Amino acid sequence: MEKEQLYKTFGELDKAALQGGGVARIEKQHESGRMTARERVDMLLDKGTFNELDKFVVHRCTNFGMDKNKIPGDGIVSGYGKIDGRLVFVYAYDFTAYGGTLSATNAAKIVKVQQLALKSGAPVIALNDSGGARIQEGVSSLAGYASIFYQNTMASGVVPQISAILGPCAGGACYSPALTDFIFMVKEKSHMFITGPDVVKAVTHEEVGKEELGGAYTHSSKSGVTHFMCDTEEETLMSIRELLSFLPSNNMEDAPVISCTDDIRREEEALQQVIPDDPNIPYDIKDIIEPVVDNHYFFEVMPHFAKNIVVGFARLGGRSVGIVANQPAFLAGVLDIDASDKAARFIRFCDCFNIPLITFEDVPGFLPGCQQEHDGIIRHGAKIVYAYAEATVPKITLITRKAYGGAYIVMASKPTGADINLAYPMAEIAVMGAEGAVNILYRKATGEEKVQAMAEYTENFSNPYRAAEQGFIDEIIMPRQTRFKLIQALEMAKNKSQSNPPKKHGNMPL
Repeated sequence: MEKEQLYKTFGELDKAALQGGGVARIEKQHESGRMTARERVDMLLDKGTFNELDKFVVHRCTNFGMDKNKIPGDGIVSGYGKIDGRLVFVYAYDFTAYGGTLSATNAAKIVKVQQLALKSGAPVIALNDSGGARIQEGVSSLAGYASIFYQNTMASGVVPQISAILGPCAGGACYSPALTDFIFMVKEKSHMFITGPDVVKAVTHEEVGKEELGGAYTHSSKSGVTHFMCDTEEETLMSIRELLSFLPSNNMEDAPVISCTDDIRREEEALQQVIPDDPNIPYDIKDIIEPVVDNHYFFEVMPHFAKNIVVGFARLGGRSVGIVANQPAFLAGVLDIDASDKAARFIRFCDCFNIPLITFEDVPGFLPGCQQEHDGIIRHGAKIVYAYAEATVPKITLITRKAYGGAYIVMASKPTGADINLAYPMAEIAVMGAEGAVNILYRKATGEEKVQAMAEYTENFSNPYRAAEQGFIDEIIMPRQTRFKLIQALEMAKNKSQSNPPKKHGNMPL
């Protein structure tokens, strides 16, 4: 009988812990159009795989009557489970318990999960929905954030870290997501800002709503803080699962190889016509990427920010690859500050996690202008060349059309360490376009002489042959051959072994 009572007591305590802040608060969460922490975890993970840790943890705060108000779990649901049969660690802020605010004890819960993930070599997923630091705890809560940030930094480049913002995320709480590899936000439901609208108004007298200040649209298109903007929580959680399918569990593994049912020798005749005859007419680089990759499936990252460069994941012959591509359909594909930041961060992520890099290049140069120079295009542009040069994963570059000047150099050119450099017959590899070059070389010439000089320049430089003669281009290929040529190059380089000089770490231009 005693055992039965013990089991009954445990059952009651367990049920109470599963309720978080109670039925009324759960209903309120649902009324706001948001799921509870446990519902999110259950939807994210493979069914029946979640193991919860620290379910009965309570805070130790005695200020402001908090000692009389304790909720098991204390506002965090944490533990481990599986996604597609692979181990992951997860922690979710429970808005129904103290508004999901961070206490010293639930910071310790998060750190426990982060440390277990690091030891186990498995990804960490954070589901954020929190009112921020728990004011009643003062500096203890702030110290809790600091310990989380420290673990984020230690895990960086060792295991993938993913953050989903599924409600408010303000003040110091923003820096943990910012330290992770990818951030997901939900339209109109999630907000991130260091200072909210009220503080902004008090300090700067600006009147701004929270959606405009730090909503999903703002951060996915203007600030570049978030990588994915989703319509619903369900879409967000499914997108996290999708992203993880392209990634290894840690930096000592390769990404999962899936069986490829798409013929690796498949030729796409339509590719022969994608690039316009006139080099100044734009085209969509995705019209080259999508037909080439397995099943025409390209998982784009940051699609709304710096649209002049395209980054994302795909598979070639069943293997994960990271794709970086200039986008001639937006700003002619020039590199500017935002494009440089977007590309450099993505390149470094792929290098951290052994994901080969495929670069589709069509770049007329860096964006000129006072604003770009004053905002530091030199410093930001240097990030791409640093990221590419430092990366030791297989690097394959295909020049589809323009490759001019410094922009050619930074986009994984042969001398900056690319393994295989391919070009289409219409590729132009030169210091600059014909008109610009002739205006410098023949500035005092007559109009007719300039026309003649431009024709000569075009014949000499507006093609891939000079670069091929000097070994900067390994092979000139027909567009229809792109898929098989890239897969062959990947196959060749898959056992590539290269290491950079020993150092604590480089000093990247930031």
